[in-house]
Amino acid sequence: MTDLGWIADALAAARPQAVAALLRYFRDLDSAEEAFQEASLKALRNWPKNGPPRDPAAWLIFVGRNAGIDEVRRRRREEPLPDENALSDLEDVEENAAERLDAADYRDDILRLLFICCHPDLPATQQIALALRVVCGLSVRQIARAFLVGDSAMEQRITRAKSRVAAAGVPFETPGAPERAERLAAVAAMIYLIFNEGYSAAGAEAPARASLCDEAIRLARLLLRLFKTEPEIMGLAALMLLQHSRAAARFDAQGDIILLDDQDRTLWNKGMIAEGLALLDKAIRNRRPGPYQAQAAIAALHARAARPEDTDWAEIDLLYGALEHMQPSPVITLNRAVAVSKVKGAAAALTMIEPLEERLSGYFHFFGLKGALLMQLGRAAEARVAFDRAIALANTATEAAHIRKHLDRLLKESGHSVAAEGAA
Repeated sequence: MTDLGWIADALAAARPQAVAALLRYFRDLDSAEEAFQEASLKALRNWPKNGPPRDPAAWLIFVGRNAGIDEVRRRRREEPLPDENALSDLEDVEENAAERLDAADYRDDILRLLFICCHPDLPATQQIALALRVVCGLSVRQIARAFLVGDSAMEQRITRAKSRVAAAGVPFETPGAPERAERLAAVAAMIYLIFNEGYSAAGAEAPARASLCDEAIRLARLLLRLFKTEPEIMGLAALMLLQHSRAAARFDAQGDIILLDDQDRTLWNKGMIAEGLALLDKAIRNRRPGPYQAQAAIAALHARAARPEDTDWAEIDLLYGALEHMQPSPVITLNRAVAVSKVKGAAAALTMIEPLEERLSGYFHFFGLKGALLMQLGRAAEARVAFDRAIALANTATEAAHIRKHLDRLLKESGHSVAAEGAA
């Protein structure tokens, strides 16, 4: 790995903790981000020569804090001095800052930052986008991809969110129990988007981006410590653990996608599966079903199947039906069609997804699944058109290569059964 490679990984891993601590000190999102960026630039200059610090996050907090203080001093020099009485009463800013940092619980800093980003003064879409940008440091393009919107629209959304936080005078403290409960759904949704940004990575970027999955799981565990009896948070944590348990089996040595039915299940992480199943069982006992629990139950059926042919697709179909009722979405219907194809055949699944084409006209997985179903039905010419469309919409070279394999197979075989990419 190059110097810049390991530094980039260290900065990404330390970002949530560092930005959260800097926000607690400066109490302004832009100031905290600017201080972190200054610290990151100094890391790029110093770490290649001196090696990584023992605690990169603490190093970035300390350097970022000092950079921020220097900027405040520079601005104050450009302002008229207050009267002498006010000057004599000024506190030792640096000493107080050091005390706050020394006494800080960085875990609580991150949670406080999450709740600030998910403040009820912001619309839900702005809450999630802001948290992905500020907490995780995802690019505008990455966030736009998660929301299926354009880059410029997402840039405007994030800018508006920051402005609203500043204008609302949001208190930079961890809210009390009633407020935490109100914001919980937005925080959970944001955490799952963080997870999906890592889980959807493919090819050469997959190993580096896997840390996003780990970070999302860590944040979900943190929420569980605060909301011990909330079944949807249990379901969220279970869902991510069960999905991430397949990480070692999802790509081959060349970084190409391995579909769920073709994965070596001995590579699945048994510890994560056991933890996920235990959390799901505990959540179900509360008898308060929700979307995360339904999705976790689907993942659990895959995890419990020793072989692909042991998968209970009929139960998965029923669970997707319940999920459609709780949270109607064309993507959920698309995923359900995979189960329908296993239970009722490709023709029934194709009939189910055809009405979705207009709404999912820019969605890679729609055309990948459509091509696979047409291929199973022996409609080779139509399958080729769908696969060509999928390649055009592919987000990564790995996705495009995966579809090209289907096209190569299409030239040799007819009616070959292909699992949907979304099942990987």
